[in-house]
Amino acid sequence: MAILGIDEVGRGPLAGPLVLAAVILPDEIVESQPDWYGDLKDSKKLSAKKREKLAEIINTEAVAGVGYVMAGEIDRLGMTEVLRLGARRAVESVRLAAKEMGVGFSEIIIDGTMNFLAGTSLEKYVTTVVKGDDLVKEISAASIVAKQARDYYMVQAAEEYPEYGFQQHVGYGTVRHREAISNFGLCPEHRRLVKLVREIAVRDGEDVGSVYDGGVSKNTTMIGNRAEEKVVEYLERLEHQVIARNFKTKICEIDIISVRGEKIYFTEVKYRKNDNYGGGVAAIDKKKLEKMKVGVEMFLKYKKGIEQYNPMLAVADVTGADFFVKDWFEIC
Repeated sequence: MAILGIDEVGRGPLAGPLVLAAVILPDEIVESQPDWYGDLKDSKKLSAKKREKLAEIINTEAVAGVGYVMAGEIDRLGMTEVLRLGARRAVESVRLAAKEMGVGFSEIIIDGTMNFLAGTSLEKYVTTVVKGDDLVKEISAASIVAKQARDYYMVQAAEEYPEYGFQQHVGYGTVRHREAISNFGLCPEHRRLVKLVREIAVRDGEDVGSVYDGGVSKNTTMIGNRAEEKVVEYLERLEHQVIARNFKTKICEIDIISVRGEKIYFTEVKYRKNDNYGGGVAAIDKKKLEKMKVGVEMFLKYKKGIEQYNPMLAVADVTGADFFVKDWFEIC
């Protein structure tokens, strides 16, 4: 079966979306290697005219999908998470197209060193390749499709915001673009995550308090609730019956209480935006366990009709912009 190649365009601009593309070159193309196949390379090494022509061929002859992540999402989530989000969107798009065409893939190769699909069901199929956009034709094709898609988007944005000249610099920090920002302020396409843009936003009186700053969003209550909802859905798929949420004592709070079989589970939900510091489970230390046990004792003491269940402590590890339940397991 074929390879699915993934590449991204647009990490560095001051404005516009991040775009990821996923491309499958069907077996018959790889085997016959038409003339255009040999022209596939890193999109940065192609002229605009050549890139446009190849993108049209790829979108017609191969199977391609694109995932856009807009400036507001980049500001809210940070670059690491939006790379993952964009990859998932691109893969979902290409999978739908591949299904219609009866094309499959057995391996995923991503340009660079980061597995954008970590934590998904496709993680085990992924290989990362440095300079893959020159070494792997499927990634080269993805690079071309992503670049062409993003450039087209910025040309359209230029019609709505002509003062910035997006059609020329496609959102990158050229002298003209910086001068336009200084003179005209910002538009919705500008990424407040970028220091220069954020400084202009502050100058113009914008509230940029919600811009991603390397940690969890300041609205921790909303994030906690979203993570817990995802875990509830996960447990219900495992045939748990959720009987209580957010049970509070003076020293701790138990997020989710559920029953299945002969056991009653007291689940602590831990969310981290990424696994740089060991994931959410890393926050469960000995002191936290002792507090959870006290909460369990209090719940069992005052809740009637559950005497037949064996109590178990559990933890759910939730991560990423889409609040993926990475793991749930008993701890004691």
